[in-house]
Amino acid sequence: MSFHKILVANRGEIACRVMRTARTLGYRTVAVFSDADATAPHVALADEAVRIGPGPASESYLRIDRLIEAARLTGADAVHPGYGFLSERADFAQACADAGLVFIGPPPGAITAMGDKAGAKRRMTDAGVPCAPGYLGEDQADARLLAEGQQLGVPLLVKAVAGGGGRGMRLVRDLAELPAALAGARREAQSAFGDGTLMLERLIEGGRHIEIQVFADRHGNAVHLGERDCTAQRRRQKVIEEAPSPVVSAAMRERMGKDAVAAALAVGYVGAGTVEFIVDADLKHYFLEMNTRLQVEHPVTECITGLDLVEWQLRIAAGDRLPLRQDEITFSGHAIEARLYAEDPYSGFAPQTGRVLHWRPEAALRNGVRIDAGIAEGGQVTPYYDAMVAKVIAHGRDRDDAIRRLMAALEDAPLVGLKNNGRFLRDLVDHPAFREARMHTTLLDEWATTSEPLLVAPMIDDSMWSVAAAVIASREGGNQRPASVAAWDLTLHANDRARTLRVRPHGASVEVTADGVSALVELRGSNGHELRYSTGGVQHSAVCVADGDAVHLVQRAAVCTFREASPWPSSDSAVDPRLARAPVAGTVAAINVAPGDVVQSGQQLVCVEAMKMEMWLVARSSGRVQAVHVALKESVEAGMVLVELEIEENK
Repeated sequence: MSFHKILVANRGEIACRVMRTARTLGYRTVAVFSDADATAPHVALADEAVRIGPGPASESYLRIDRLIEAARLTGADAVHPGYGFLSERADFAQACADAGLVFIGPPPGAITAMGDKAGAKRRMTDAGVPCAPGYLGEDQADARLLAEGQQLGVPLLVKAVAGGGGRGMRLVRDLAELPAALAGARREAQSAFGDGTLMLERLIEGGRHIEIQVFADRHGNAVHLGERDCTAQRRRQKVIEEAPSPVVSAAMRERMGKDAVAAALAVGYVGAGTVEFIVDADLKHYFLEMNTRLQVEHPVTECITGLDLVEWQLRIAAGDRLPLRQDEITFSGHAIEARLYAEDPYSGFAPQTGRVLHWRPEAALRNGVRIDAGIAEGGQVTPYYDAMVAKVIAHGRDRDDAIRRLMAALEDAPLVGLKNNGRFLRDLVDHPAFREARMHTTLLDEWATTSEPLLVAPMIDDSMWSVAAAVIASREGGNQRPASVAAWDLTLHANDRARTLRVRPHGASVEVTADGVSALVELRGSNGHELRYSTGGVQHSAVCVADGDAVHLVQRAAVCTFREASPWPSSDSAVDPRLARAPVAGTVAAINVAPGDVVQSGQQLVCVEAMKMEMWLVARSSGRVQAVHVALKESVEAGMVLVELEIEENK
């Protein structure tokens, strides 16, 4: 089972993560990349790299034939699948074996057994592992699923049997929603996994999502490495993970660990895997599924155990026995991971794409802080892949220590250039519900329907307005600056708010007056994007990035973008109800209308999928469809007109 060169069949931060450990162990590495990733960090990190197709994953990272050919071209004799994409596809593991490649993961039979969520639950029941009630049958007719849903009752989860990462999953709280949930989950599952088979599962209200990391070797040995609490989720997607769980006792850990090891042994598992449980209010655990791969959140386990889980994967794939027995595995401190997503948490978590203007994670690195990223300053975040661009992990002596370190790291390593959830993450780990371990898996979704302050963009301090005005005033040729005038008014826009400030430069300082209050802002120069300024006798530092007509300032992990108001009004500033435009770049997932159709205000027209999220364009007014400019599965750019309507005159 020996090998010397590893092809990493993935991208982004996990590809970089695998390559780092592989290289420390003396293995050579091969990257694969799509056209969208030609200049991505994982490509430069590898010893060799091979192009495998265009941007869409279906034409590149999901092409088994091209991955096998890339291994042949480079002489790679092993394949690490990372997570996502083909990592839980038995046919990929089998194709690697057929090509004489070592697959760094479980055997195809174990992937098949656990990849079928319904079949896995049947196996777990036989093995004595507790499972939540649900429907696991082969009859996939809507009538049968609707009948089973009626019997199970709500709240109910519709889940893809081949699913993972929250894809192909819908939460139903009213049975009237079930038909639409079945259609949406089936469509998403078919697109993501090529399999639209569904199962139903009764949702355990107020539950916590707690998983156990397991490892097994080819010699019949299996151990667990403790639990991770992944309860902070949004739309079934994990946001914050931590280890150990704040609610798990030593006795509970032992019970869950034994069940997880039994689950792995029941399917002849080999390598790294994660057994996921839902834990109810009485701290009873029920099997959800097993992920037959390395998890996104594996760093928190590495932090508290001091182990390198990728190294364990490589050693087991090479035929070694497990490095430690169960009684030799110990835990130290507390670790928390925050997933940095390219999404706007203050606008329905809409996915974001664009150029990375500033990303310098080294500014946050210190003892106990780790950042895994797959982006680089100057690179592009595209709509083709997952919205997660980095992970920020903090390890402390206890939970409070870890939270403090994580908050500081999120403030010190802001992502500038496209909207992201950095400030939201900082505020979430400081929220009483998180600090007091009162989270449950649907709490964030419930907050989205309330006036929860966490989901409201933070107010911009007066000092930031003054600094932005000073920076713009000190630049040559402010677009409203009168010639030879010592002081003038600047009207700035930020966060849908406009303010007029009067500025008067004094050498290296700028006097800024807002609402009758004046402040002297002294700009003390910058080191790259690091701005040093002084107000009220106190020196401060801030990340400041100028890009075209925009000035980006970062305040406690919140990126504030200021623009000077143009004297010329935009001709297309108003929303035109006749035009349905793509909210982001993505792929057309569904089209509900055709030319000539009569539609009502609020009716769904076209669904655009980007970064694991479906967004429906709806009619802003009643009328008739004049034209549909896209086809199913077509790639679209942000702002592209997808549907044109002829609006009723009386509307």
